[in-house]
Amino acid sequence: MALNLWYGKGVLIANDHEFGDKTGRVPAPFHRFKSRFICGSSHFRLKGIYGWALAMREADIPMMIARDRMERCHRLLSIFGLLLFISCINCQAEEPKFPNFDRQRNMMVREQIEKRGIKDARVLAAMRKVERHRFVPSRSRHQAYEDFPLPIGEGQTISQPYIVALMTAALNLDGSKKVLEVGTGSGYQAAILAEICSEVYTIEINDVLGKRAKDLLSKTGYSEVHIKIGDGYKGWKEFSPFDGIIVTCAPGHIPKQLKEQLAEGGRMVIPVGKRSFQELLVLTKKDGTLTKSSIAPVRFVPMLKEDGSTY
Repeated sequence: MALNLWYGKGVLIANDHEFGDKTGRVPAPFHRFKSRFICGSSHFRLKGIYGWALAMREADIPMMIARDRMERCHRLLSIFGLLLFISCINCQAEEPKFPNFDRQRNMMVREQIEKRGIKDARVLAAMRKVERHRFVPSRSRHQAYEDFPLPIGEGQTISQPYIVALMTAALNLDGSKKVLEVGTGSGYQAAILAEICSEVYTIEINDVLGKRAKDLLSKTGYSEVHIKIGDGYKGWKEFSPFDGIIVTCAPGHIPKQLKEQLAEGGRMVIPVGKRSFQELLVLTKKDGTLTKSSIAPVRFVPMLKEDGSTY
């Protein structure tokens, strides 16, 4: 006997009302059912004490197929929901999409600065407070608190965090001091100085960087910082003398104008030398005379003239 069979929900469906041979036997793997079985609204009798399947009218087959498909859909949705739930739990356990800059900044101060011997409480507090990631390009923001300098455009860089802290601490500043920075760059060093000093003046020779730094310092709450676009080699005579002068680019020698604009008892921190070798120097003025000491070998971008050549 030719049969069209479909198996679903544990039921074998045939296009005859009765299924089974004279012995009532059919091949495995189908399960046996009682001789009288109810499916939908119809009763069907199977031969023998135990039958092998349930026969039904062809008109009922589409309904059973639809039910089976719904059951499969429900099972798939349940599995999908479970996987989605597990995924959500895993997402909550993972690191947030955006870095925790506060935690990174505190770690930077602890691991890169304090452990290298810088103990000035005012410098450490400023380094913890100023959001360094705001002063680097967005593409480098994830590296803002790493232990190295980063490019900021126009061929310039933002200094390594440790060097910023080292140079600031070497000035020995307090809240009553007035300081000049030569080489504004990103504006980060000026923001650090503004957290410590009463007056901050900074000069940037690059027009693009100078305007960008001015805007950023204003947005980050340091609008009191005075910025000038010009040649920092010459200093800022109208606001001199300065209790501290910090230079963040390297001339081949110490500019005479900066020496003159340093106040009595003041300090200047400046990298000096050619690109291949530079020394970070601290100059202290006492009785009109400058004494010089070396802190460390360093490598800064060169100090530029207005025509683009180097000093």
